[in-house]
Amino acid sequence: MRTQYARAATSHVVALALLAIVAGGTKLFAQASPSRISVDSLAKVLAGLRESSDSAWIPAASKFTIGDSTVAANRTITGPVAVAGTLNVRGTIAGDAVSYGGDVIVHQGGAVRGNAYAINGKVTLDGGTVDGDTRALGGDLRQVSAAGGTVARSKTSAMAHALALAGGWLAVLVIVGIGVLIFASTNLDAVADALDRGFGKALLAGVATQIALAPALALLCVGLVLTILGALLVPFAIVAYVIAAAGLVTLGYLAIARNTGRTLLDADAPADGAHRAAALRTMVYGLIVLMLPWFIAGALSWSPRLELIARIFAVSLTWVAATAGLGAAVVSRGGVRRAAAPATERALNTSSWATPTPVSGVTAARRPTPYTASVPK
Repeated sequence: MRTQYARAATSHVVALALLAIVAGGTKLFAQASPSRISVDSLAKVLAGLRESSDSAWIPAASKFTIGDSTVAANRTITGPVAVAGTLNVRGTIAGDAVSYGGDVIVHQGGAVRGNAYAINGKVTLDGGTVDGDTRALGGDLRQVSAAGGTVARSKTSAMAHALALAGGWLAVLVIVGIGVLIFASTNLDAVADALDRGFGKALLAGVATQIALAPALALLCVGLVLTILGALLVPFAIVAYVIAAAGLVTLGYLAIARNTGRTLLDADAPADGAHRAAALRTMVYGLIVLMLPWFIAGALSWSPRLELIARIFAVSLTWVAATAGLGAAVVSRGGVRRAAAPATERALNTSSWATPTPVSGVTAARRPTPYTASVPK
């Protein structure tokens, strides 16, 4: 019996010791967590926050106290009071209360005569009062300001931003392509045919058009200014000119994408109406291929050198595609002029269409058919 009691007492003592160790470790961890915030990391975050226009409330990093802090009851402290942890206000703060990585808790009987701010935390009114504003800031505060006023993102954030940007442009192009297939499919076919007839010719025409864009706009504006009513139309003419140029570039780029997708899928040129789904499929495939270098550049944002090489290739490919498409759109006059198909030209030029009908309009006589008598065997 004594042995059983001894074993039970020993087990109880061991259990209590384990509970004490766990509770002590939890308490030590809770106390040590705020101390993991270094002054350097806090200074970087605060420097990034100060780039905003409303940053006068942010104290200097040297003003922060590392760890949780409490303002005792019936005590008044002149603010601002800044802690890198949780701030419990049971007394009075004559100024602002700021916390980083923790909460600002205003308990019963506590008061903040200024504003209460929590960076990566929240402001809780547990019976207390705050005379000013309450604000809680969150999100990716690792984006700190870099030299030249730009924002230096983390590698993961920069990669996600680049991939999202490329995906957004791809979605916009697909939506525009659907609209072109619905409302201007014949124009798209004409531009695509111009590219098939001569890619080099379309590229040269595109380069020449790019060079002539600014002089043509200047001549248009000068011509309008020379007239009385035309001077009032200069802003509208500039807007219309820019929209027309952007429309030609977009139409040509979509034609390039369509021809690229048709080559990859090894499909014939789809006609209007019944084959618009096939046309859309080839266009989407082509757009994905043309936008693929931008996705690769975004995925390589963790390496500045590889990203630079990928972006140079992506910019070059996009410029060639847009320039050739612009040239094809100009050669085909915006898709209005479309050359006849070679098979149609051969059919028109063949002698099988010649008839013995005279030009004077006299009906031609029926050609006699030779009669051949069968010889009985």
